[in-house]
Amino acid sequence: MPLSDHEQKMLEQMEQALAAEDPKFASSMKGGGFLQRRRWIIGVLGLVAGLGLVLVGVNTTMWVGAIGFALMVASVAYAVTPPRKAHLGVVSPEGGVQPAKGRPRRKSSLIDRLDERWERRQGGNW
Repeated sequence: MPLSDHEQKMLEQMEQALAAEDPKFASSMKGGGFLQRRRWIIGVLGLVAGLGLVLVGVNTTMWVGAIGFALMVASVAYAVTPPRKAHLGVVSPEGGVQPAKGRPRRKSSLIDRLDERWERRQGGNW
């Protein structure tokens, strides 16, 4: 049974709120899709091409092998790193989601952030 327009809109708002509150959890729940598969395919193709260049470099010159090795390392690094995801926004007190562009970033030291986390834990706001 398909969802009504109102239910779909509410579901989208809930997804945006979850992504704004806990982006790591939201991204883990989304799972890998087409972009991640494409990264793996490009990585494997780069690995095979780099291996071919290394083998050609053994027979010809060392520089071709070094380029092949660099290509292999770069393609594996490309394949295993997740694609960057845009930060959706921040949940306002009214329940709407505001874009993250207007939100200023707060720069604080590691000790300040650890103190804040400790205070939240002690206050029960974890």
